[in-house]
Amino acid sequence: MRAVVPGNSYSSPYESTAITFETEAPTTAEIEERIEQTHEAFPWIVYETDDEGVIGYATASSLRSKEAYAWSVELTVYVDGDAQGSGVGTALYTALLEILREQGYVDAYAAVTVRNQASVRLHEKVAFEQVGTFPAAGYKQDSWQDVQWWHRQLGDRPRDPAPPEPIAAIRDSPALEAALRSGEAALVDE
Repeated sequence: MRAVVPGNSYSSPYESTAITFETEAPTTAEIEERIEQTHEAFPWIVYETDDEGVIGYATASSLRSKEAYAWSVELTVYVDGDAQGSGVGTALYTALLEILREQGYVDAYAAVTVRNQASVRLHEKVAFEQVGTFPAAGYKQDSWQDVQWWHRQLGDRPRDPAPPEPIAAIRDSPALEAALRSGEAALVDE
């Protein structure tokens, strides 16, 4: 597991399921552009094997653009269908959540399509709690899809919080290495 993304493509059932509201799988160039737009502030963690290349990734982004939301992040995790249930998602989230805590974020949120039971199980496993449902929030696969919002508190809510540090500030730190090792340890514990 590492905090960089090589230039491979990502395979996924983007077109054939409602696990994501993207209607087409992002190209390598689109993923690279997303990384370029966010990599100074937020981590991108990938899980890669020698035989299969990148089989999963996790990242964070701003929850909302208003300044008062600065301590909250929205998470994204993707694990290739063939690797689901193997612990890769747990490993990615374990590392990502630890890095975000180290950066100074206090709350993490995730949006999950209700029919995506693998993602529901993952969020339950890593101690997220369901906090609400947006009924019929998106239209895909010829039907309206409900979206559940999940929440996990990452740390104490200080009375006068310092702004979260960008990932660039801890890129070469022992804390980042420790967070990646915690993700790897979560995979071994599966």
